[in-house]
Amino acid sequence: MDILEIKSRLAGPMAEVEALMESVLSSDIDLLDATNRTLLQQGGKQLRPVLALLAAGACGGINDDSVRFAAAAELIHNSTLLHDDVVDGATVRRGRPTVMSILNGPAAVLMGDYWLVKAIRCVLDASRYSERVIRLFGKTLSDLAEGELLQMQRASKADTTREDYFRIIYSKTASLFEAAVVSGAVSTGAPEEWVDALGAYARHLGLAFQIKDDIFDYTGGGALGKPVGIDLREQKVTLPLLCALESVSSEEQAAIRTLVSQISDMPELAVRVRDFVLDRDGVASAASEMEKCIDDAVLSLEVLPHSEEKSYLAKLARFVGERTY
Repeated sequence: MDILEIKSRLAGPMAEVEALMESVLSSDIDLLDATNRTLLQQGGKQLRPVLALLAAGACGGINDDSVRFAAAAELIHNSTLLHDDVVDGATVRRGRPTVMSILNGPAAVLMGDYWLVKAIRCVLDASRYSERVIRLFGKTLSDLAEGELLQMQRASKADTTREDYFRIIYSKTASLFEAAVVSGAVSTGAPEEWVDALGAYARHLGLAFQIKDDIFDYTGGGALGKPVGIDLREQKVTLPLLCALESVSSEEQAAIRTLVSQISDMPELAVRVRDFVLDRDGVASAASEMEKCIDDAVLSLEVLPHSEEKSYLAKLARFVGERTY
């Protein structure tokens, strides 16, 4: 079972999420409204709202607030993508031109801000738990900024450590997974034991998701997936490279890190670093750590009562490890 099959089982609530997003993003400014509609039509996997809805279902049932929180998670996710495209100078996302490339950087930043404000509106319109969920998403936004800036700082010298790496991927990816899932559970008034278990599930899942993305930088991610070498060209030291470095002497580690630090001036060095990672089984080692994260995610669900949604959460964790895009 993949995410499309799970989304089909959630067709009703997902339609409500999409309708709510379309409603809150509507504007009488033609440029803004047309761009929003295009972005909605180009929606990606919608993994975060799916997770929020499944968490709510696993804790007793999806309600109107579950839908609002799920929509907020997706709005925040897309807001961060609009901002990321400006930071990264990205001209293509999901196989299509970015807002930044069609309009300009300032327009993309403003669009991202607009989506973020609408996410906050979705949460504030909830009948219960809006303050708790605002705090959840507020923490996530703080994490995102800190993770991005730490990654920039480390990339400048290519000196990222394992500790840095896992802090970065928690902050940039797993934190929003956690907020989405926990908000879904909170929307139902679930016992704190269940909320904590689902939070642990989401953290492990988010780490696995980002490790998989970082593996794609060395293997490719399908026709519409991540092209090979993007992270390396930006001098990002991710888990496949860290695993490969751990297999060689400190002198060779320093030499490889020096190559990475020079990639911005000599992009051809990225090929040498990629070959080093592949030769030293860095991808396989990273994949093994990803699978451990997935196992931990599934194990975290044990405290929850049996339900179809609980089963889907476990299957979704397996999908994260098997996905090809």
